[in-house]
Amino acid sequence: MYREWRHLQRAGLKHNQVSTVPLYQRTRHMRVYCSNVIPGLLQTQGYAEALLARIAEFEGSVNDAPAAATARVERSKVLYDGSKRFALLVEEDVLHFPFGDAETMAGQLGYLMAVMALPTVSLDVIPRTATRHMWTLEGFLAFDDEQVQVETLSADITVKNPSEVALCLRAFSRLSTMAVHGARATACRMAAPCTRRASGP
Repeated sequence: MYREWRHLQRAGLKHNQVSTVPLYQRTRHMRVYCSNVIPGLLQTQGYAEALLARIAEFEGSVNDAPAAATARVERSKVLYDGSKRFALLVEEDVLHFPFGDAETMAGQLGYLMAVMALPTVSLDVIPRTATRHMWTLEGFLAFDDEQVQVETLSADITVKNPSEVALCLRAFSRLSTMAVHGARATACRMAAPCTRRASGP
């Protein structure tokens, strides 16, 4: 299924957040790879609002960023369901791309640190200096082994063909081999310059 963002978001961004709630709720194992922004599941209200406002501006759609961000954060409560598992993988550069002001980014990176403690969540980082065994890809979300959502600049693509889903999961596994975990992943987050306030040195 190929759905253009300009159609999905014509009346605003909130609907797209709400419409995916049933999918998130029935998924038992979610794998997420992001190379450009903090994964939606891990976004704070401030970060999500700043990002979604930029998306609305670029798409020329109704700017309902505050309501859409609230819906996104509400959808993310699935992280606290102990029956689920979440494996999230980001490129280190994601931690250095600021959306919102310095306070917003400090709050966002602080929240990532807190989420790491959840028993349902694995959050890993691919360092800039990692030897590449797989090139950087567009962001995607895998829902169990049944469906993958690929997000491009122009469209939201739903993949259900078993061979294509398997290919995405294979890519996720390959990307994971380059990632760091635990204390080393935390070091990448703490090194992000956007944790400093604008008035700092």
